[in-house]
Amino acid sequence: MQFWMIVNQPAIAAHIVAGGVGRVFVDLERLGKQQRQGHLDTWMSAHQPADVAALRSVVGPGQLLVRLNPWHSGSAAEIEAAIAAGADWLMLPMFRSLDELQRFCDAVAGRVPVIPLVETQEALALLPQVAQTPGVAEVFIGLNDLRLSLGLRFLFEPLVNGLLDDAAATLNGLGVPWGFGGLARAGEGLLPAELILGEHVRLGSSRVILSRTFHRMATSLEALQAEMDFGAEMAKLHAAEAHWRAAGPAALAANHEQVAATIAAVVAGG
Repeated sequence: MQFWMIVNQPAIAAHIVAGGVGRVFVDLERLGKQQRQGHLDTWMSAHQPADVAALRSVVGPGQLLVRLNPWHSGSAAEIEAAIAAGADWLMLPMFRSLDELQRFCDAVAGRVPVIPLVETQEALALLPQVAQTPGVAEVFIGLNDLRLSLGLRFLFEPLVNGLLDDAAATLNGLGVPWGFGGLARAGEGLLPAELILGEHVRLGSSRVILSRTFHRMATSLEALQAEMDFGAEMAKLHAAEAHWRAAGPAALAANHEQVAATIAAVVAGG
């Protein structure tokens, strides 16, 4: 499993990569996000384009992911700036058509791999074509906005309504690396991280974002170190993943049933 973390502080980035994070994630998405998610308790980034170059100096090759805005008139300029600053991967959020994705990939022109963020009902319906678009190397399924697009009450409902099973069958069948959702610390969250990791293993997902509840939104290395032993918390997640990778189909199926029961209780509780 490759763990990602959204961060723009170079000292934190260096620390978490040393602690086992596979990619650091600069989030430059602004357009439309407040309007979509302003009523929810979700992440709103204050990252700036200059953060890309700042992190480039402290992370290794292949470890710097940048999420840009949805496709718009300024996308080509944003792509040029991010690549010039050293982005290893570019992510396109909130697309609803293949045309938007293809335009984004054409502007990138193969200089770095593209990760489509599938978080709309329209994009999910186009998943086979999305995954096979030239320039696309991986796919990530974003549950916050997908929940809104589908009118769901809890962001992890796609684990039990068949949507992620269908997506997994498509992406695994095409051999495209993919991931979904966020992850809190071991033992935490409405749906505990250990259960979610079992679902990642069951489905064949290999990427996940450490949620803000994992690091409590620490804004300095000192704050992060005071809040947690990062390496120890990562070790717990790796241990949970290893447990599920060694488990058989019956254990994964039982975990899925527990996930379903937990989600049903959350939804019923409003």
